[in-house]
Amino acid sequence: MKISQFLIFFTIVFIIYFIGNLYIFLKGYSFVPRTGRLTYTVVFISLATTFIVAKFLETRHSTVFSDILNIAGGFWIAFLFYGFIFFLLSDILFILFRITGILHPENIPLYRRWAFILILAGSSLLIMGGFINAVIPVVKKYEISLPKKTEGVSTMRIAAVSDIHLGSIIRKRSIRKLSSILEEIKPDAVFLLGDIIDGELGPVLRGDLLKYFTGPDTRDGLYAITGNHEYIGGADRTIPYIESRGIRILRDEMIVLPGGIQVAGRLDRDSQRYLSEKRMPVGKLIENADHSFPLILLDHQPLQLGEAADNGIDLQLSGHTHKGQLWPLNYLIDKIYEVGYGHRKIGNTHVIVSSGFGLWGPRVRTSGRSEVIQVDLEFTGSGQN
Repeated sequence: MKISQFLIFFTIVFIIYFIGNLYIFLKGYSFVPRTGRLTYTVVFISLATTFIVAKFLETRHSTVFSDILNIAGGFWIAFLFYGFIFFLLSDILFILFRITGILHPENIPLYRRWAFILILAGSSLLIMGGFINAVIPVVKKYEISLPKKTEGVSTMRIAAVSDIHLGSIIRKRSIRKLSSILEEIKPDAVFLLGDIIDGELGPVLRGDLLKYFTGPDTRDGLYAITGNHEYIGGADRTIPYIESRGIRILRDEMIVLPGGIQVAGRLDRDSQRYLSEKRMPVGKLIENADHSFPLILLDHQPLQLGEAADNGIDLQLSGHTHKGQLWPLNYLIDKIYEVGYGHRKIGNTHVIVSSGFGLWGPRVRTSGRSEVIQVDLEFTGSGQN
């Protein structure tokens, strides 16, 4: 990524974050007694800067302390997000009630007090529920029939995992849980759909977290692709580490599995932004494919899905969206992506987008579930033995 682009992006994010925190700060400040306002200010600034400090420390030297700050800072981001939304709605209602005369001047302090209490309690309960939802992953099952021939293979079970985000927040307990889920699925192949690492590699190396990933014995193997987060922390370190743990990363290459099942793995589109490494168009990637046999595409970000459909892809597996992770961002995701989550058929191409196993930022999910995808394929074309 060019330095100028990074600075612009960082400045925009910082301004938004500062305004959001200032808005919440002023809401609470008016309710704090004068004698406690200095303490309130110090505590608030400490909470508001926790996530930023955590990321700074993480890049310098990852420790348990930086992990704790990351977790605390993530929860603060969730509270900031919902506090901002609910306080803004409260202010809009206040204006409407004042204009219509529903709210009389003598009741204004009571309205503001109860709005503050309800927003604080409601946001806290929503975040607590989102945390519980985030730490209990599920298996999302799909059954798809493909009219393609194979050589002696009538069915195939795929376990696909996107957005693990190993790092300060997703650690060995989560990766062990993922391993046990994959064992229970008993897949023929396992595909990791990018963002295996959250960003900085330090928190992962400190505990060598991928050593706790024990993939199941499979007929067809374990393969992965890159996501945008593999590049954030430095692909020159992240990708070799993943591969050193026995995970083969498909970087704009196609392989043929037993039975003639073809799997193409794309570089993430952000490879160009971070490394000026332009990935292949789908047509070029699969130019040697036999379209009478099944053709599966692994692409982290579900963008330009028409390219897969136009090139005869039978099944595309993607992640990246997290289904918004925090409600109501899922509605925005549905506007940005043709398929923001779930299964849809575009032409003759089946597209499945996962909400992901891990998370970014807050360990909170109020939209979607942490999941592993199980895809049971049936091949109904001629050629089976």
